[in-house]
Amino acid sequence: MKSAFQIVAGVALFALFQAGCSDSPKEAPSTKPPSTSQVDNDAAEREAAFAKLSSEDRNLAEEQGFCAVTSEPLGSMGPPLKLLVNDTAVFVCCKGCEKKALANPDKTLAKVAELQTKVKSNRGH
Repeated sequence: MKSAFQIVAGVALFALFQAGCSDSPKEAPSTKPPSTSQVDNDAAEREAAFAKLSSEDRNLAEEQGFCAVTSEPLGSMGPPLKLLVNDTAVFVCCKGCEKKALANPDKTLAKVAELQTKVKSNRGH
């Protein structure tokens, strides 16, 4: 028969395992659209994050638009992080995405190309 300690330890280990890093948000997305003020706040936060980049990096990040790992909007977690992947500038949303982006360079570069096409088509170019 398992002791209470073994049961508690097992539950604690399971909880730690479940709390690991994930590309998906921790809570289910709301089905209710964000308010106009929330959208304005998000845009202002992203603008402030982009303002911390050099003009060259800002242009590159704007062309990419979204994190190469999570597809979250760049600037939504502070200034985008610039990486060099096979001598190509790639932006991720945070330090936590760096390892994943560098682990599979071909997949990362394909994702960046896809994101750039998406951003370009949304701008009507």
